[in-house]
Formats: sequence, C-alpha cells, structure tokens
Amino acid sequence: MANKNPRVDGILNYSKAKTEKSIKKVNTALNHMIKKQLKINFNSVAEEARVSKSFIYKNPELRSRIEALREQQEGLSSPKEIKRNTSENSKDVIIASLRNRVKRLEKENKEIKEQLKVQFGKIYKEI
Repeated sequence: MANKNPRVDGILNYSKAKTEKSIKKVNTALNHMIKKQLKINFNSVAEEARVSKSFIYKNPELRSRIEALREQQEGLSSPKEIKRNTSENSKDVIIASLRNRVKRLEKENKEIKEQLKVQFGKIYKEI
C-alpha cells in the first residue's frame, strides 16, 4: 500500500526556507568581509558563512558575486602587504633618525673633549 499522492509540500517549503537562510548568511558574510577588507574567495566565504562550498558554487547569483569581488580585490594590496610595506618604511625612518642622533652625539662629544682640553690646560698652567 504505497501512497500514490505523497504530500511533499512541507519538505519543499523547508528546503526553500533553508536555502534562503543560507543565501542570507552568505550575503551577510560577504558584507562583513568587505567592511573588514578580508580576502574574498569561495573557501573564505564558505568558512565565514558556515555553509558548504558546493552550495555557493551551485547558486549562480552567489557564485558570480564572489567571482566579481575576488577580481576586484586582485589589484588591491592585502593587509599583510600594507603592514610589511609600512614596517619597511618605518624601519627606514628609524634608521635615518638614529643616524642623525649618532652624528649629533659625535659632534657633542667632540665639543666636550675640546672643552676638557681647555680646562686641563688651565689647570696645568696654575700648577
């Protein structure tokens, strides 16, 4: 006695609701990643949204959006590159300031030695 007219409306409705919820999670994750300037690719989006990569690949709208965002990011510097460049620049500034300080201290040291010679000369004359 098989049911010749099965009721699958509930299952279909649940499936649609679950898909819509997952799409919303992916869009929220994408917005968050854009604000935080995180690297956008299928793996990172799937991880951020806690959905499977296959879900993203199967959904043409999500797939095209991620591909477009990924292409936009190719020309941009990643936060790691920016930090590395900043640290290189700051290192150069630090080196330059230290060199200036060494020159200034050497000049000061030379002046103090000259003053010391003069003082020793005065003391020697008094003896």
